[in-house]
Amino acid sequence: MKINFSFKQFFPSKWQIKLPVMLAAVVMMGITLSVLIEIGWGTDPATFMNYHVAALLGTEDIGFIQIMDYAVLLIFVILFGAQHIGFGSIANMCLIGFVCDFSRWIWNLTGFHQFLAAASMGVLIPIFAATLLLFVISAAVYMNSELGIAPYDAIPTIISASAKKMPFFAIRIIFDYSAIAIGLLAAFFARNNIVNPVASFAGIGLKTNIFGSACMSLLLGPLISVVGNWMRKVMPVFQNEETAQK
Repeated sequence: MKINFSFKQFFPSKWQIKLPVMLAAVVMMGITLSVLIEIGWGTDPATFMNYHVAALLGTEDIGFIQIMDYAVLLIFVILFGAQHIGFGSIANMCLIGFVCDFSRWIWNLTGFHQFLAAASMGVLIPIFAATLLLFVISAAVYMNSELGIAPYDAIPTIISASAKKMPFFAIRIIFDYSAIAIGLLAAFFARNNIVNPVASFAGIGLKTNIFGSACMSLLLGPLISVVGNWMRKVMPVFQNEETAQK
């Protein structure tokens, strides 16, 4: 088996500009993710899985859990799609969870956690909408930086390259729903560790809303694509040769 990997893939065109922009986007993803968790209406499927695996292991922190889960997925990516690995892969894998954990500590320290817990629906809706928009924009920047993607994001792309008769969006949705199923299974076995569930499904207490995560699995991909296409048109640093010619 030939592994399609080269260190040159870490340094695409304009990487000196893209790298700090990508890192800022990944940090923003961690911050916005922490707010989504605090609100409790749902997160992206990967975080839903990691958050409940963390509960199974008796912790609130997802930083180390994300590294552990993604390290397992990384083995598959190295074997079958190593060309997707880059600085973005490492940043997503190692930073988002810890930034999220640190941000939640700050929210608790400053009273923002308590504010969200007591806020009315009229206050939470605009905060949720603004946070989700920032998360989508940040994810679009990270995914369109051409600096590699996280193992979780790479696997559907690798599968799509082999299963060409199946649309990519269908593969991505199946993969996302598989992550939600793993999170749900982890929540079932972690039921003694989830003391104050914010939602439930089939009698299983959850740390965030499964329906919100299920909806995000359907909407995040198209939204990120729309934002990414717009970015490539108006921001020169994200333009590839084909876009620039247009």
